Formats: sequence, C-alpha cells, structure tokens
Amino acid sequence: MLSRVANSLYWLARYLERAENTARLVNVNSHLLLDLPSSVKLGWEPIIDILSFRDTFYELHENADEESVIDFMIVDKKHSGSIVSSLSAARENARTVKEIIPREAWEQINELYHYVTENSAIAFKRRTRYQYLSKIILANQTITGLLAGTMTHDEAYLFMRIGRNLERADMTTRIIDVRSASLLPELENELPAFRNIQWMGVLKSMTAYQMYRREVRVRINRKDVLEFLLLESRFPRSLIHAIEQVERSLSELPHNKVAVEKTRILRNYLLNAKPAVLEQEKLHDFIDDIQLGLIEVNEKVSDTYF
Repeated sequence: MLSRVANSLYWLARYLERAENTARLVNVNSHLLLDLPSSVKLGWEPIIDILSFRDTFYELHENADEESVIDFMIVDKKHSGSIVSSLSAARENARTVKEIIPREAWEQINELYHYVTENSAIAFKRRTRYQYLSKIILANQTITGLLAGTMTHDEAYLFMRIGRNLERADMTTRIIDVRSASLLPELENELPAFRNIQWMGVLKSMTAYQMYRREVRVRINRKDVLEFLLLESRFPRSLIHAIEQVERSLSELPHNKVAVEKTRILRNYLLNAKPAVLEQEKLHDFIDDIQLGLIEVNEKVSDTYF
C-alpha cells in the first residue's frame, strides 16, 4: 500500500470521528439545558477549552456566548476543528481513496457533508439543534458500521481503525477533563442536589448512560463514571478500549515495533494510575500525560508509515 493512501485512510477516519465527537460535545450542553433548573446559567466557554481552541476562538469572536460557540464549533469554515471543516476534510480524503473504501461508504460521507452544510441554520435553534447533531452522530455510526461490515479487514481497514480510536481516545479525555473541572462550578456550593448532573451529561454525550446504568446500579457519582469511561474495556467508547484497539491494529501491521511499544506503555500507565480516585488537579495532570502519550503514538504511526 502507498503511504499516501494509508495516510488518507487514517485521516479520513480521524476527521469523521472528530465530527461525531464534536457533535456529542455540543450535545452535552444541549442535554444540560434540559436537565438544569432555569436559575442556573450554563457556560459555553469550557467547550472551546476542551478542544484547546481558545486563542483561535477569540480571534474570530468577541464573547463566548451560545450563538458564537455554536457557530465556531459547527459551521465556521475558517475554524479547522468545526464539524463542517472536519467533514470537508473527511470527504476530500475519502474522494482520494474511493477505490479502496466501499462505494456505499463514500456515498454516505458525501451525503452527510451536504446535509450538514445545507441545514446549518437549524443548529442555532435550541429546538432543532439536538435533531441536527443526532443526525450527524447517527450518520457517522452508519459509516462506521458500513466500513466494518463491508470492507475487507486488511491493512487499509487497520489504518482507519487506528485513526478512529486515537481520535476517540483523545476526545474522551478532553470531555472528562474540562467537564469535571469547570462546566458548572456554581453547583458544588449552591445546588448540592445537582452536584453530579454534569456527569450524567458526560455519559449521555458519549451514549454511555444506559450501559453505565447496567454496570453500576447505584446513584451516579464521579468515581464510578471515571472508572467506567476510562477503564471499562468492554465499553467501546472507553479510553482503555480505544487504546487497546490501536495496539491490536498496530500489531497486525509490518514494522510496528516502536509504535506498538509506545501504545503498550500508554496502556500500562492508564491501568496502573487508578485515575478514578485522583483529586481534580491530579486528574488534570494525568489526562495531560495521556494526551501527550496519544500524540507520541500518532507521531510514531506517522513516522513509520506515512
């Protein structure tokens, strides 16, 4: 396989996953708007911080109000991390490897791009935003299912699976980090009854709420949610599952020694750290270390294969 083709497949999967996870991220706040009492003012700035785009955002917008953040995260073509930009990049990568991926997958990617760009106005209305974002998430799930069910699981598929799971691992850590630290600081002191409501939002944003309730039958709490989202290897959106998928996929590729070793070190660090019992500041440092580890894995994959 040409390194150019492998690179396009890898980034096709990453951009699709990025678009889906950004939709999930905005949906966190959409869920909380429904769950919180009207007296609580919801902050939108932490969403920018999750993706580390604060400087870019304030170059384009004056205030981090709801409309500005929605524009920046979903439809702003000048912002490379927006849903529209991610899907545009995914579509371009898919176009260059149309002979590698199933035709139906290409058609779904193309259709999703046109849906998002042609219906962007409804993202600004609270009443229709959830439906718009859910369509993006469901379409991405359909594409992932098509690829898994109709594409030969050869080297091409392995590069896509590596890209998808690295992106998923990165976003999972980002959501947990900022969501736990700064979304609703006023709840801790003023509304104890809503102390853990942000964790319910996290679970819902990752479509993890029902699976969490099956596994953990007590009241939602920070420690159990962290353990589930970071360490439950049977849940496909957990951090440990994503890292293990990357390691398993790399192990099937040639010249994999350095990349596999980096991934294995990261997996062992996660398993030995017991992150669920860490205080917030130490949890933040731990997640920083995980994200640096994911960057190193990405660099080793790029150096080796692209």
